[in-house]
Amino acid sequence: MNKVVNNVEEALKGIEDNMTLMVGGFGLCGIPENSIAQLVKIGAKNLTCISNNAGVDNFGLGLLLQNKQVKKMISSYVGENDEFERQMLSGELEVDLIPQGSLAERCRAGGAGIPAFFTPAGYGTEVAEGKEVRIYNGKPHILETALTADFAIVKAWKGDTAGNLIYKATARNFNPMMATAGKITIAEVEELVEAGELDPNDIHTPGIFVQRIFKGEKFEKRIEQRTVRQR
Repeated sequence: MNKVVNNVEEALKGIEDNMTLMVGGFGLCGIPENSIAQLVKIGAKNLTCISNNAGVDNFGLGLLLQNKQVKKMISSYVGENDEFERQMLSGELEVDLIPQGSLAERCRAGGAGIPAFFTPAGYGTEVAEGKEVRIYNGKPHILETALTADFAIVKAWKGDTAGNLIYKATARNFNPMMATAGKITIAEVEELVEAGELDPNDIHTPGIFVQRIFKGEKFEKRIEQRTVRQR
């Protein structure tokens, strides 16, 4: 089955106000840059965004925050975005901060059809407030529920026309599990090849999880904090 769409406009068709979106990436690594730019153009409001990060000012999901399109962020790391901080402290933005491993597992569980799981992460902190606690092997665990989304938007290094995906390096954080947890999964790729050209042993996300795939026009691949060695 050919899952290729012509462009980012066609790929994101159907995204509307009040939807929940999963957006892949780790910091600014492996984020679907073209799709985020198109979300700004679409202008959908009151979005709930599930993402490891909230981007930075003027880039990544920071663009949606600046445009006041996000109602709620479900994230694990948000320390690089001044606009995020301003909206959170002013009460304009709902925020659910989750331990990073718990966020990844909640996305993976959603894709696997597992409704909830117990984890020791977050016990004894604000993360555990209002959640069921059970003791396993003498240690308290809290109940975490799975996460799913109306659309999951991921970015891969290579993909084929059947939707099979290969991620590169750090982009394998969050993109693979989010790809399984969307009712509709959109994949933006750097290189698009014919079905059968990818080695099956190298594929990270099987095409059965992907409904739409397209080749991104350009990728800036910005670095959050550039650190160089003193000469």
